[in-house]
Amino acid sequence: MALQRLCRGVGALGCRRSSGLQGQLPGELVEALRAVVGSQNVSTALAVREQHGRDESMHRCSPPDAVVWPQDVEQVSKLAGICYSHSVPIIPFSTGTGLEGGITAVRGGVCFNLTRMDRITALSTEDFTVAVEPGVTRKALNNYLRDTGLWFPVDPGADASLCGMAATSASGTNAVRYGTMRHNVINLQVVLADGRVLHTAGRGRHFRKSAAGYNLTGLFVGSEGTLGLITQATLRLHGSPEATVAAVCAFPSVHAAVGCTVQVLQAGIPVARIEFLDDVMMAACNRFSGLSYTVSPTLFLEFHGSPSSLEEQVQQAEEIVQLNGGSDFAWARDLEARNKLWAARHNAWYAALALRPGSKGYSTDVCVPISRLPHIVGETHRDLQESGLTGPIVGHVGDGNFHCLLVFDPADLAEIQRVKEFATRLARQALALDGTCTGEHGIGLGKRHLLREEIGELGLTIMRQIKATLDPKNLMNPGKVL
Repeated sequence: MALQRLCRGVGALGCRRSSGLQGQLPGELVEALRAVVGSQNVSTALAVREQHGRDESMHRCSPPDAVVWPQDVEQVSKLAGICYSHSVPIIPFSTGTGLEGGITAVRGGVCFNLTRMDRITALSTEDFTVAVEPGVTRKALNNYLRDTGLWFPVDPGADASLCGMAATSASGTNAVRYGTMRHNVINLQVVLADGRVLHTAGRGRHFRKSAAGYNLTGLFVGSEGTLGLITQATLRLHGSPEATVAAVCAFPSVHAAVGCTVQVLQAGIPVARIEFLDDVMMAACNRFSGLSYTVSPTLFLEFHGSPSSLEEQVQQAEEIVQLNGGSDFAWARDLEARNKLWAARHNAWYAALALRPGSKGYSTDVCVPISRLPHIVGETHRDLQESGLTGPIVGHVGDGNFHCLLVFDPADLAEIQRVKEFATRLARQALALDGTCTGEHGIGLGKRHLLREEIGELGLTIMRQIKATLDPKNLMNPGKVL
């Protein structure tokens, strides 16, 4: 994402003009950073710091005291060692597309912009694995893999950094079939707070499974930069499907659409994507993307496989759709038509913002067992109508995850408060249904109280002990998660 999009103005949700314990770093520390990466790769300019002080969330911008651009893991290690010796916080940055304030420098410090580390290494087509640095995005990787017959399917919508996706345990539209980042990360290279470099599964290892000791890779997936800086991720690749077909079908009610999703999954149909958009979201997508779909609760589906297996999958899915009152499938068979369909789905965030020009947005992120999905989505739809908030619903319903894209006036403090109260109410409803307060966006700044409610005080204590062992000075992205 372009840096200029990361920080838009000052005000209720704008940038704090001061940061850090003293508001600036000691001169000798800045000189030490420059000695490692060169003066051109260190900036203390206010505009640059503000560009790195917020993501796409509603959380207030908090700029770091300096930004550095390392070129390789050795420089990251040296820079981290310098920050550690001066007890200065370290905040990782890649594309800035997060939605929970994960890159805000709430305690000042040094932002490590890792986008110039953009090499794709150690591709093994025979083993279905590849290693990438943090400057590599999912689209860049799939373009690189285009002629190999392989692809990386985890797709959160934004063209996010793959290492950043690992740090937040990202998910997305393909998770129902291919899993989340947690299922597709094999090994990580991590620079710890003091500059030591850890290979979580052993240097260069890319096996399919292991029973060797604690799962250190899993520990860092979803750690949101609070335990170390991910400087390389070894990922599991998948074979490109022989054939692909996508379809859209409308339903008479929210309950019918979401109930159909549950039945499709219970029937064992290996659907690759199954996305839900409510009537408000469909109207917004039609306007924003120039489409003409029926304005009613809608499912977007995609099937992968051989031509013969696709025919069977589609026939089974159509029968279930008809039993739930759904319309006939509107097909998107060729690549151009499918790309247009999924581009509209991926642009849902911007379509929602366009409902109120000049607005800000906040995306809720709950996930529940799929059997509870029809209930909570229906209740949420009613809650939105009663609250008077603008909040179209969209979701990766195949794995029980959905979002309300809450659109609000950033100058209206009362409306901001109602948005926060709604988001907390929804998260607590998900917890009451044995779900989670975040299916893919992470805890970041705003969900720390909900994490305590979700895992309990003992779980939080264990997390704090892990954090204290790996980061005894609390320098790694402090103020997030815990």
